[in-house]
Amino acid sequence: MAVPQPAARPSRVEVTASLASAAPLARGEWLDRHARWLFIAPAVVMILIFSIFPLVASLLIAFSRVRLRAGTYSMTFVGFGNFEKQLVGSEQVHFLGQLTAFSPPAWVVVIAVAALLLWWLVGYARTQLTVIGLLGRLVTAAMLMALTLMLAATLLSGGQIGTLGVTLFYVFVGCAVQFLIGLGLALLCSQITRGRAFFRVVFFLPLMITPIGIGYIFRMMADTGKGPFATLWQWAGLGGFSWSADPWAARLIIVVADSWQWIPFIFVVLLAALESVPRDLVEAGEVDGASSWQIFREITWPEIAPVAATVMLIRVIEAFKLVDLPNIMTAGGPGTATESLTLHAFFAWRSLDLGQAAAVSYLLLFVTVVLCVSFFNLVVLRRRAAMAR
Repeated sequence: MAVPQPAARPSRVEVTASLASAAPLARGEWLDRHARWLFIAPAVVMILIFSIFPLVASLLIAFSRVRLRAGTYSMTFVGFGNFEKQLVGSEQVHFLGQLTAFSPPAWVVVIAVAALLLWWLVGYARTQLTVIGLLGRLVTAAMLMALTLMLAATLLSGGQIGTLGVTLFYVFVGCAVQFLIGLGLALLCSQITRGRAFFRVVFFLPLMITPIGIGYIFRMMADTGKGPFATLWQWAGLGGFSWSADPWAARLIIVVADSWQWIPFIFVVLLAALESVPRDLVEAGEVDGASSWQIFREITWPEIAPVAATVMLIRVIEAFKLVDLPNIMTAGGPGTATESLTLHAFFAWRSLDLGQAAAVSYLLLFVTVVLCVSFFNLVVLRRRAAMAR
């Protein structure tokens, strides 16, 4: 009977060769498993370097008093001193405006807004109450009430509005005008069968011009004495009128310039949304005898509402950062009548008051985040959920 021979042990050379061949396979499997993290790692690192670090550094500056010296600087922790200076201190008139006693119309507006907010909160508490939802709505209600009180004590009572009120004017009035005109142009262009590409290009041209160029263009066109339309201004009886010396005229000119720049963006996005509306639904409405307004209200608008809400959210965020046009056209004047919050922070930074500049920037960030997150949660997400159902 033959005795089985033991298996030959692999030599050291063979073991080394097998390990060397398995190493690339192991590295390849590891790369496959972690590929998604490796691909996004450079973007995360760039965000940390250029976004998170400046955010943290500016937050430290906002709670400090910074003094620049030759070749160095000094920082003294002052807590909320920079913020208190803007809200209740020497910079209150600059930031909030000239607060005065409420006039009768101001009281009416304050009571009406307070009643609406209370009704909104009570209605939410009775239907779908959650802790996070209630906290979010309380923050939104507190922000809206605070802004209402500020406007009631300034604009509605004969006082001067500050940079916060000016920024809100640019955001709400400017964005509303831009949305209505952009939607109207999109509706008109969607009815055109020939030359639609031409109008798209023509309407999109203003968005390609830099804000500085737009500022100088409108500053020149609005010049009633030496501008290219000076003859028309004189013919209309405005030859001696200086719009840059009147607060509301200057604000309106800036809104017009900003609208001319951003209406094309809203127009292009809404036109794409209108072109995606199912044509059979519109034709069914026409066969049933629905008017153009009924078709728009019952068919077109529900289809484009999520896109419209999203584009307005983007536009509102950009409007809060408006700085180019008021700086170029009026330098924030007359006085601080056209100065936005971003320009306010820029002027403070230019005067080397870094703590105040950072404080204004964070106050702007707080207002923007609360209003935009509230708009996104209460309008955009709700509309998307309604469309999904």
